[in-house]
Amino acid sequence: MLLEANKSSLLLVDIQERLLPAMAEPEQVVAKSKILLAAARELGLPVTISEQYPKGLGRTVPELAANDAATLEKLTFSCWRDKPMKSHFINLHEKGRPLIIVAGIEAHVCVLQTCIDLSNAGFGVFAVTDAMSSRKTASADLAFKRLRHAGIETVNTEMALFELLGQAGTPQFKALSALIR
Repeated sequence: MLLEANKSSLLLVDIQERLLPAMAEPEQVVAKSKILLAAARELGLPVTISEQYPKGLGRTVPELAANDAATLEKLTFSCWRDKPMKSHFINLHEKGRPLIIVAGIEAHVCVLQTCIDLSNAGFGVFAVTDAMSSRKTASADLAFKRLRHAGIETVNTEMALFELLGQAGTPQFKALSALIR
């Protein structure tokens, strides 16, 4: 299965002020997530941002906070198991957005559980592994293996970007391809 811009949305999971510094390669998570966010904006994809217990973990890092995104707080590890978020995703699906591009932290906890739950609920889930991390690299690596075993599409930022674009020679291609050079 390939991504299609008109059927996709972007989910950034828990990339928060007090959580991000503890991750392996936090700068890469932010840099790749910024590219995904720019692509979503350029191509008109709805953006959802989850925040795990922001009172304790802080808000989404300023580089990724988006005024045009649906930013939803949660206490559950899986976004799908939070009732308001579940309703949000069902609404996206009903509006013709059955594909979800997922980035965030921690790969082996909230991201993993969210991806598996969304997939089991009938969404096409694309886990962007270079825009994900955990405190320990080994935990993230294990999460990526488990995601693949569960049938989740694991991609990198560049794969997601070019699948969303679909072709060269468009204004969107010119704007977005410059982000990965």
